[in-house]
Amino acid sequence: MLGWILYKSDSTLVKQETYELERLVARAPSHGIDIRVYQPEDFDLTVTRDDRNSVMINGESTPLPDFFLPRMGAGTNYFALAVIRHLERLGVHSFNSAESIDTVKDKLYSHQILAQNGLPVPKTMLVKFPVNPELVKKQIGFPVVVKTLSGSQGSGVFLCETLNHFEDLMQMVELTNPKANIILQEFIADSRGRDLRVIVIGGRAVACMERVAEEGSFKANFSRGASVRPYPMTPEIEWLAIETARVLGLEIAGVDLLFAGDHYKVCEANSSPGFEGVESCCEVDVVNEIYNFLCIRLGNF
Repeated sequence: MLGWILYKSDSTLVKQETYELERLVARAPSHGIDIRVYQPEDFDLTVTRDDRNSVMINGESTPLPDFFLPRMGAGTNYFALAVIRHLERLGVHSFNSAESIDTVKDKLYSHQILAQNGLPVPKTMLVKFPVNPELVKKQIGFPVVVKTLSGSQGSGVFLCETLNHFEDLMQMVELTNPKANIILQEFIADSRGRDLRVIVIGGRAVACMERVAEEGSFKANFSRGASVRPYPMTPEIEWLAIETARVLGLEIAGVDLLFAGDHYKVCEANSSPGFEGVESCCEVDVVNEIYNFLCIRLGNF
């Protein structure tokens, strides 16, 4: 099989996902896969009736792959989405689809879908300027988590412990970028500085790890130095992760769960999850799981 990976380094990321890319490239031959890595700017698209010749790479027509693996996550811009959509309409299966990637990029929209399907999520509120702090206090309370609408690896996430801290942050945002898209989320105290990351591939939860933030931080991201350890995959964790991936249309996903008493709430889902942390602490070969699923999904056993 011929497969393409869409990847571009992102200067806004705390840690580039070179580990995942190198693993995917290195293991492809053992699965009978010829894998090639491209950046969005390598593509030229032409909308034409002669569709099979409507994709060019570096100015030249090229045979289409059997599958497409986007690895840009929240950094997927309009052009990259256009590339994915174009290939999908030519019959190339993308893992994940353009629609699911676009959905989970928007943290508010993805939470609306999760809540609509009865999944437990933190209370979430869209910011409207000028902000009414008393309404936020009444609806969500403090501390409150402030997030940009799109982001990964903990970027654009802030914890406002008090109403005064929140007012200062909102005033700064309004003055510098009054059109900023910001959401507010209920702070789940039981999950301060810790959460779970579950890897879901093809409707199966293949690994679960706990992430614990460095002392003094509430962000439990592996890319930010959090420690990781395997965590038991309970029926509740497994169901929440699989159902989250299903309702968001993700065939490959990293689902983050928050501790909430004896249960859990869905924090978010990632369409291009990093798996260095999972492979470092759990007895699972994520790349092998991904390629086995792709081969079964495409009928190439």
